[in-house]
Amino acid sequence: MELTVAITGASGTIYAHRTLQLLAESGVVETINLIMSGSAVTVAQVEMGINLKDAAVHEINDWLDLDPESRLIRLWRLDNLAAKPSSGSNKQDGMIIVPCSMGTLGAIASGAGTNLIHRAADVCLKERRKLVIVPRESPYNSIHLENMLRLSNAGAIILPASPGFYHRPDTIGELVDHLCFRILDQFDIPHSRRSQWTGDEVT
Repeated sequence: MELTVAITGASGTIYAHRTLQLLAESGVVETINLIMSGSAVTVAQVEMGINLKDAAVHEINDWLDLDPESRLIRLWRLDNLAAKPSSGSNKQDGMIIVPCSMGTLGAIASGAGTNLIHRAADVCLKERRKLVIVPRESPYNSIHLENMLRLSNAGAIILPASPGFYHRPDTIGELVDHLCFRILDQFDIPHSRRSQWTGDEVT
């Protein structure tokens, strides 16, 4: 399986970090085309204390606790509109934008993309491939909601960063995992089922 993962400047870099780790651990994902916006680099520094500015693949591998020689991650520049994810002839399985800023959401919804994240998302929509968008904003204004509806009508899956609590999480990590498992579910990618609702009667 080949996926594109984009990280934008919304709060929630931890969701991107854990999603990438879970994709790497899944055993079914062979290639991840990773794209980061400039704002994503800034937010990662603020939220996780990691400097991803001008990061090379081996530095990304280190951030994700992967083998330094791993070839799983392919890192693409934001301004590289000739990159693989920009073409519909590249037969990838879909794209995840986690977290997704409202600016990125609006650009994709308008069809007036100016960078590789926008273009790769547009390609997924036109090729009818799965596009999972994880918006992280609160509260939403009417423009945000209209853009999400427009993208949903175009075929995107809107999966807001709203973790559940029915699995009785004890840590922030367990909350993060719950959301990231839901992201993987959209592609039928295997993962731990420990936060899955069982339907058991509460006693």
